[in-house]
Amino acid sequence: MKIGIASDHGGYRLKEAIKRHFGALEFDDAGTFSEDSCDYPDYVAALCRNIQNGAIESGIVICGTGIGASITANKMKGIRAALCCNEFMAEMSKRHNDANVLALGARVIGDELAFRIVDRWLNATFEGGRHRKRLDKIEELEKARWEKR
Repeated sequence: MKIGIASDHGGYRLKEAIKRHFGALEFDDAGTFSEDSCDYPDYVAALCRNIQNGAIESGIVICGTGIGASITANKMKGIRAALCCNEFMAEMSKRHNDANVLALGARVIGDELAFRIVDRWLNATFEGGRHRKRLDKIEELEKARWEKR
């Protein structure tokens, strides 16, 4: 399974640590590739476009707090990004919300916690059932938003 990953300069170090820690996985790295100041929307959008076009199924986005990365990702059609700061949130974001993007805040959580969050998120699966009905409602809202454009 290929996982997308992207960060800004504030998340670069954690992005690289995650890639090393989960070395058995194949990562599609949308950047950034240094700690030079940059704008997270550029890299988050690149990752999300790869989900939209089917090149990858899911991804991890990282900035200083995770807030900007998650807001950016959720502006894009078909993206369900969840900003998670613990393992339970990560698992539930997948089980109940079928999150296809995990957002992390590199300046908020340490590496070891980030690894546990990523592991829990990667190993969770969507439960469907009553949760599918709720996602259908979210998709209807999204559809109406994009049709107005």
